[in-house]
Amino acid sequence: MMPSRDKVLLCLELVRDKKAENARVLDMQSTSPVADYILICSGSSDRQVKAIADSVRSGLKKKGCYDIGAEGYSEGRWILIDYGDVIVHVFSDEMRKFYDIESLWPDAVEVKGR
Repeated sequence: MMPSRDKVLLCLELVRDKKAENARVLDMQSTSPVADYILICSGSSDRQVKAIADSVRSGLKKKGCYDIGAEGYSEGRWILIDYGDVIVHVFSDEMRKFYDIESLWPDAVEVKGR
């Protein structure tokens, strides 16, 4: 089993490889019981949002990590991928600005990638 921090940092590398914009990792361990880490990023089109999500799912699958579920893929505007300890949000630019979920956890510490 891959540790949560390693998993989220791999997710960060995978979304960056697909040119995700404004990727942020929030350490939720002392902020919320929902997950250990949340990754939030955006893509400039529905196609790119789907490509970013596909990259995360296939990259983690190669490491033996399978998601519990994913939502929003068919629309490609906000895709949520749940790994239990890590949650990945891939937004279109418009949806990310509208929902502004980063503001829900102002006290969460941002983790910088490699």
